Amino acid sequence: MKRLCFATNNHNKLKEINAILGASFQIISLEEIGCSEELPETQATLEGNSKQKSRYVFEKYDTACFADDTGLEIEALEGEPGVFSARYAGPQRNNEDNIDLVLQNLKGKLNRKAQFRTVITLTTPINDYQFEGIVKGQIVTERIGEKGFGYDAVFMPEGHETTFGEMSAEEKNKISHRGRAIKKLVEFLSATKDY
Repeated sequence: MKRLCFATNNHNKLKEINAILGASFQIISLEEIGCSEELPETQATLEGNSKQKSRYVFEKYDTACFADDTGLEIEALEGEPGVFSARYAGPQRNNEDNIDLVLQNLKGKLNRKAQFRTVITLTTPINDYQFEGIVKGQIVTERIGEKGFGYDAVFMPEGHETTFGEMSAEEKNKISHRGRAIKKLVEFLSATKDY
């Protein structure tokens, strides 16, 4: 069984990743490697933040790991909140405040197209590898559903009549941005000897 650190302090993400990966990999948390500090996220892109976090853990804790950065990109808001999705409404990183600001900024706009995009960086002793997952959809006018986290209650993926906030974890993982990026990561890990 391959052992990997997932460089996050977000327990929702950890739970989601473990559900996607199943028993093929042993995923250890930052807590389990003794990392309690806030990971740096000072880059201007999802790719940059993902790599920054992954390399930080690898270099400081000498552990093969992967990190993700995810953004909600809304067409009518010129790609916002994007890389600032977690702190869109301020440094308090409050999901409800973030949703309120998105809905407020979209008031009166007919174009509600959006996409969730996840970039995962895997850092091994040999190299960094990146994997992207995208799911397109739209922002609904009010919160629907209480499952998931982040913007899930206002995001309805293409081809579906329910928001991520209404879907079970299993349903969401089959089509989600993070699920798609993780699938690419798993395919790579299964095929490579570089780990």
